[in-house]
Amino acid sequence: MISKKHWSPGSDVAVQSVERSESGGWIVSGSLTPSGICPDCGLHSRRRHGWRRRRLQDYPAHGDEVTVDLAVCRWRCQAPACPRRTFSDQIAWIARPFARRTSRVGEIVSHLGHAAGGRPAERLLHRLGLGVSDDTVLRHLKKRAQGTAEPPTVIGIDDWSWRKSQTYGTIIVDLERRVVIDVLEDRDVVTCTNWLKRHPDVEVISRDRCGLYAQAARQGAPQAKQVADRFHIVQNLRQAIEEQMNLHGCRVAHNCEMGNSTKSTAVLCP
Repeated sequence: MISKKHWSPGSDVAVQSVERSESGGWIVSGSLTPSGICPDCGLHSRRRHGWRRRRLQDYPAHGDEVTVDLAVCRWRCQAPACPRRTFSDQIAWIARPFARRTSRVGEIVSHLGHAAGGRPAERLLHRLGLGVSDDTVLRHLKKRAQGTAEPPTVIGIDDWSWRKSQTYGTIIVDLERRVVIDVLEDRDVVTCTNWLKRHPDVEVISRDRCGLYAQAARQGAPQAKQVADRFHIVQNLRQAIEEQMNLHGCRVAHNCEMGNSTKSTAVLCP
């Protein structure tokens, strides 16, 4: 097939055949370059120890699913001083270890899941020819959040209800990357304090007016600056305006009552 190279999931993958599967999709058979590099000593090896096949889900073609049937070799390290005797081909740029789809498909799943959520992303992916469940979309999002290398420095802490008006938890968000870092099972000073102690790089904590989180921030992260976000600032302003308006309304109503009573008295007096 002339267009074999267009089916390749990577530059180092040589496509051997492209065939139709029984389910109507495409099966792309490929192999890597005939040499391996030891990850410990860096020595090239051409002595093959064995091989295995990995089936990976790749980009769809004309709405049909594409499966890459990739032959992964295992090589023998020929360096006498190297502690590693055998090693496999490194295909991290194609797919992660034990992954069932290529890395580029995983990025699409993560982006759609972050933008649309679990079930909407599942429906959209099925329309695009990628059979991915909503649970898989959520797992991709969790792995992507856990894979953040840099520790958070600016965080937001707020409560949320597991069950409205009964049980509450705590959600912690990285405000710089706009991702959820952790969800605590309760709304307790000790739990929040312990979490902050495990993250000493926190510099700014955005919280609500709850004294619980203020105490946890003072105990768990005394080096951090406590601030209020725009939502709580506007909420404070709204409540202050409501209090002033209520006081003003009470004074107006009281003056009206006093005026009415004075008029009534004046009418009754001879």
